Amino acid sequence: MKTLGTLMILAGTLLVATAASATPATDELFARYKSEGASGFDAERGKKDWLKEGKEEEGKKMNCSTCHGDDLSKPGKHHKTGKVIEAMAPSANPERFTDAKKIEKWFKRNCNDAWGRECTAQEKGDVLKFLLSK
Repeated sequence: MKTLGTLMILAGTLLVATAASATPATDELFARYKSEGASGFDAERGKKDWLKEGKEEEGKKMNCSTCHGDDLSKPGKHHKTGKVIEAMAPSANPERFTDAKKIEKWFKRNCNDAWGRECTAQEKGDVLKFLLSK
């Protein structure tokens, strides 16, 4: 009986954690990326993309963590301007992924900054899946 109660609490916690991560905006974006030919979004692949080095600036290869940092529950800092960037993790910043237009604007700017090109729909979906897991 005690084990059943523990399992029910664990299952409820997992459901709440999953529901807290996804938003109508992210659901909309996942559907859009699928319509553009992407599929099977994967957080592990998104993590690899997050850490993938792209263009070089000031003698350093850029990646997403250059500005956003390694701990996504904490604020980052833009590498050039020093401007503080709010935490990426929805667990620390629940409003982060609630506006599809802002998310797309963010991808357009930051993919170009880090990789020197736009992200593909697959990369966006994978990175978004990774970020939602934080």
